[in-house]
Amino acid sequence: MALTEQMESQGAWLFKYRSILPLIIFAIGIVLFLKNESNPENWILVSNIQESLYELSCLLVAFLGFFIRIYTVGYSRPNTSGRNTDLQVADVLNTTGIYSIMRNPLYVGNFFMWLGIAMLTGNFWFIIAFTLFYFLYYERIIFTEEQFLKNKFGQTYLEWAKKTPVIVPKFSSFKKADYNFNWKKVLRQEKNGLAALLILFCLFDIGGEMVKEQRNFNETLYFAGAASIIFYFILKFIKYNTKLLQDPE
Repeated sequence: MALTEQMESQGAWLFKYRSILPLIIFAIGIVLFLKNESNPENWILVSNIQESLYELSCLLVAFLGFFIRIYTVGYSRPNTSGRNTDLQVADVLNTTGIYSIMRNPLYVGNFFMWLGIAMLTGNFWFIIAFTLFYFLYYERIIFTEEQFLKNKFGQTYLEWAKKTPVIVPKFSSFKKADYNFNWKKVLRQEKNGLAALLILFCLFDIGGEMVKEQRNFNETLYFAGAASIIFYFILKFIKYNTKLLQDPE
C-alpha cells in the first residue's frame, strides 16, 4: 500500500474512533493528578490560593477551546463542521469566518479543551507528551479530511488551502462569515461538550479532596456542573420532542 493510501486509511480509522482520545487523556491524567495530590511536597504551588488560581487558569484554557468550537459551529454552513463519526460530511466548503484564518478550527478548539484537562495534572512532561501525541494523532485525521475535501471541491479547495494555514491562525486574512450565527446548531451539537467539560473538572476536584482527606470542595464548580447536566437533558428533550432546534427548511 502506498504511503498516502496508508495515511488515508489510518486517518479514516482514527476519525471514526477519535472520541477514544479523550478517554486516554482522562485516564492517564487523573492518575497523575491524584499522585500529585497525595504527594503535596512535589507540587510547586504551596498555598491554597495559588492552587485555586492555577485550577481557574486550567478551566479558562479549556473554555477558550469550547468557545472556539462554539464560534466555528455557529458560523458554519449546514451539514458541515458536524460531530459525524462514520463518514466525512461537507455539503459546501467553509472558507469565511474562522475558516479564513485556519483550516481546522474545531481541532484547535478540541486541543485547548483537553489541554486544560492535561494542565490539571500539574505534570509538565505529561502536558508536553499530550501536546505531541495530540498533533500526531490528528495529523492522520486532517490528512484524510483534506483528501476528501480535495476530491469533492477540487480547485476551489486547493486555492483556499494554499492561502490558509492548517492550525496556526493567520489573522490578517480574516474575512467576515457569509453565514449568520446559528444558535440552534450550536445548542444541538455543543450541549454535551459543556457538560462533559464541567463534569471532568468536578471529578478532578472530588478526587483531589478525597486523596488529601479534606472536604474543601469547590461548590461553585459543582453547581455549574449540575446546571450543565440539567441544561443538557432539557436540550436533549427539546431536540427529540419539538422542532424548536430544527433549522428552517
